[in-house]
Amino acid sequence: MKRTGPLGYLAHLGVWTYVLLLLLPLYYLLISSFKDNTGILTAPFSPFTGLRPENFAQAFHNATLGPALLNQAYVTVGASVLTLVLALPAAFALARARGPLGVLIERIFAMGFLIPGFAALVPTVLLAISMQLFYTREFLVLFLPASAMPLSVLLLTQAMRAVPAELEESAVIDGAGSWRLLWSVYLPLARQSVTVVVILNFLSFWNEYFFALVITGPDTAVRTAQVALPTLSQANASQYGVLAAGIVITLIPVYVVYALFADKMEGAVLAGAVKG
Repeated sequence: MKRTGPLGYLAHLGVWTYVLLLLLPLYYLLISSFKDNTGILTAPFSPFTGLRPENFAQAFHNATLGPALLNQAYVTVGASVLTLVLALPAAFALARARGPLGVLIERIFAMGFLIPGFAALVPTVLLAISMQLFYTREFLVLFLPASAMPLSVLLLTQAMRAVPAELEESAVIDGAGSWRLLWSVYLPLARQSVTVVVILNFLSFWNEYFFALVITGPDTAVRTAQVALPTLSQANASQYGVLAAGIVITLIPVYVVYALFADKMEGAVLAGAVKG
C-alpha cells in the first residue's frame, strides 16, 4: 500500500479547502433562496430558519423569468450553433494551412483577445441600428459569436493539427473532398475539443449581461434572464431571499448542461494533459 507523506496530506488539505471555498458561497445562495430576511440576517448558514419556498414563485413572477429564460435559451443556443458553424471551417483551414499566410491569419484571430468589450460597444450599437436589429434578440445571436471566435478557432485549430496526416491522405485517395474531410475525419477526432468549445461558449453566452442590456433595452418581450434579474432588486429592494431565488433559477440550466457534458469535458481535459 502506498503511503501518503506530509506533502500528500498537505495537498489533500489544500484540495479540500479549495472545494469548501467553492461550495460555501453556493450553499449560502441556495439556502438563502428559501429564507426571509430575518432568517438570512440572523442565521445565515442555518437551513431551517425562516423558510419561504414561495420565494421562487415570487421571483419567477416579478421578473417575468419565463419569457426571459426562453429568450436566454434562444440567444445562447443560436449563438452557440452559429459559432460552431463559423469556427469549424475556419479552424479546419488553418490546421491544413502551410506557409506564412496561415500563421498571419491565426495571429489575427489571436488579436481578438486584445479587444476590450467596452471598446466595441459604440460600433456594435451603431451596427445594430443600421441593420434595423436594435432591441432584438437576433442581433445578439449574430454578435455573440464574434466575441467567441478567437478562442473557439484557436482551440479547434490546435485539436485538428493533431490529426495524423496519413488519415487525410487515405481519405483523399478514396476521393474525399474538403467538406468530407472535415465532417468524416477531422470532426470525429476533434470532438472532445468541440465539446469544450460548446461548454465554454454556452457559459459565456448564458451569462452575458452588458451587451444584452444595451441591445435588448427596456423591452420585456426580448430581454434575457440576466437582464431581467436586476429588476428583482428594484421591485423587492429588501427581499434578499427573492433575489437569491431568482439567481438560483437562472443557474439551473448551467448546471444541467454541465452535468450532461461533464464526462466529455473531463475527458477532453485529460486528453489535453496527456498530449501535453
